[in-house]
Amino acid sequence: MKFSGSRSLTVVSVAVAAMVLAACGKKEVASTELVVKIGHVGPVSGAIAHLGKDNENGARMAIEELNAAGLKIGDKTLKFELLAEDDAADPKQGTAAAQKLVDAKVNGVIGHLNSGTTIPASQLYNTAGIPQISPSATNPKYTRQGYAGAFRVVADDVHLGGTLGKYAVETVKGKSIAVIDDRTAYGQGVAEEFKKAVAAAGGNIVGHEFTTDKASDFNAILTTLKAKKPDVVFFGGMDAVAGPMLRQMKSLGINAKFMGGDGICTAELAKLAGDAMKDEAVICAEAGGVEGEQKVGMDKFRADFKAKYNAEVQVYAPYVYDAVKVMATAMVNAGSTEPAKYLPALKSINYKGVTGNIAFDDKGDIKNGALTLFTYKGGERSQIAVIR
Repeated sequence: MKFSGSRSLTVVSVAVAAMVLAACGKKEVASTELVVKIGHVGPVSGAIAHLGKDNENGARMAIEELNAAGLKIGDKTLKFELLAEDDAADPKQGTAAAQKLVDAKVNGVIGHLNSGTTIPASQLYNTAGIPQISPSATNPKYTRQGYAGAFRVVADDVHLGGTLGKYAVETVKGKSIAVIDDRTAYGQGVAEEFKKAVAAAGGNIVGHEFTTDKASDFNAILTTLKAKKPDVVFFGGMDAVAGPMLRQMKSLGINAKFMGGDGICTAELAKLAGDAMKDEAVICAEAGGVEGEQKVGMDKFRADFKAKYNAEVQVYAPYVYDAVKVMATAMVNAGSTEPAKYLPALKSINYKGVTGNIAFDDKGDIKNGALTLFTYKGGERSQIAVIR
């Protein structure tokens, strides 16, 4: 480059100085910000996509609030980023999604929704040393594998199925109880715990039939059960299957009470069942719940969620929301976003969330987990009781 006189040199010097200052400014901004990658996995495609989206929206809501709060570790502001993956409630797709998050070097994972995807994915997160909090997987095996970084914020199937089984005999007064499960890790697990509790309460199981989480025709198994005249039918599975099942029970003239776990206990079930759902004919349980003063926080969350997403909470959005906040709080308490460094703080967390108080036992299960029993009236969920 040819310069003509001192004026040109001065102009160039000023330009170079400006570039240096700009570069230094960018470097300074970058050094005061610490990116924290939080993975979330749920089925946002397929038959229960409405549940997966509900969970993902709970995560997004928490991430936005955390960023607005401007949390810091030392002189660095934490910038949370959500890496959302779809597992379509399929174990193979679930492990593929998990591997993507491991490769992305996420700082922690919230998910998966289903036990059948959570359990195989947990092996990958454990090997990578990445803490995982499931907001909804209830199969006991998940936290009984000996993985240091596996946690859940809801009660497990021992509590869920056990409570429902006892309720079916002692409160519903079921004399002839039939069971159907979808053979998934969740459906089979909750059905077996239900059966154990029925037997312990002196109840009578008259039949146990099987379907899949993709089925839509249940006439054969329902006809078999109809011959045994059940007054209660328990289904271990999800609402996308339970809705059509209720319709076919009505068409076959089966007037039994219909019971199930958290998989059917959704705002969507009434739409899926249509006119086959009579008032108080369905009894289900959600693996969580609040009462008294804590209900104020949950009610506010539900109102804020509806205002933000123009949708009712299905089931577990508030548990996802709390799980994200719990993970972030552990990082701040530990003074580090590195998994190995904040894991001890996660193990000893004592966090007051919208879903209640969250603390974990030595397996990673929530301490004193609640269970909420619901029925349906006028197509809307109606709370029966919160049980601990």
